[in-house]
Amino acid sequence: MIAAGIVLLAVGCLDLTRRSLTGAPRAVVLAALGVALLIASAGADAAVWSFVAAGVAALWALATPDRRGGRAGFWPVALVLAVAVVSVALLGIREDHGPLGRMWPSASPLGAVSLDVAVLVIGALVFLLESGNVIVRIALRDGDVPVEERAATLKGGRLIGPIERVLVFALTLTGAFTLLAAVLAAKGIVRFPEISRDEEGGIRAEYFLIGSLVSWTTALAVAFLVWWGTSI
Repeated sequence: MIAAGIVLLAVGCLDLTRRSLTGAPRAVVLAALGVALLIASAGADAAVWSFVAAGVAALWALATPDRRGGRAGFWPVALVLAVAVVSVALLGIREDHGPLGRMWPSASPLGAVSLDVAVLVIGALVFLLESGNVIVRIALRDGDVPVEERAATLKGGRLIGPIERVLVFALTLTGAFTLLAAVLAAKGIVRFPEISRDEEGGIRAEYFLIGSLVSWTTALAVAFLVWWGTSI
């Protein structure tokens, strides 16, 4: 399970860094994050997975679009999902968490939380923040929505999306499905006036529907991964 968390954390940190930095500062920060991930993984007796995560993150960076555009395709998403699913299936929650695990304070208001579970949850949340936006951009770029139209409409989605995914993730794991339905319905109500002014062709409506559905699916998939990992 910790392996899936490390992979999601590596990809999520990569996307947050390339969203905020460019050039040499980006390279320095990514190198520092890589070293920190290796040290922390070694302390949790999972050093090999830091190298797997670095490889997956490198492929993700090469294949996914950043804010300025780039290549697109769903195979990087499938790669991350496959690695996460396989790692959860193979490892589950380990009994020996290494030196870091022995120092980990497992007690919490929610009960005992092992290091493996904590890393998976943290990795999932970091991944949902910006990597979820990347997945949405892949979906929109693969669709028929023109780039110039997308850039000029519904700009708040870049901020709303991460908040929305974290809420969907948290509400799904806690079983608050009624509140989850209310949150999803509220988004449609808030966006309705802007969508209703859509011109012929339905660009705004298509953008909203594709973006929302992909964003929700991403959050639900990650929530299911965490639920499955803590259940086996």
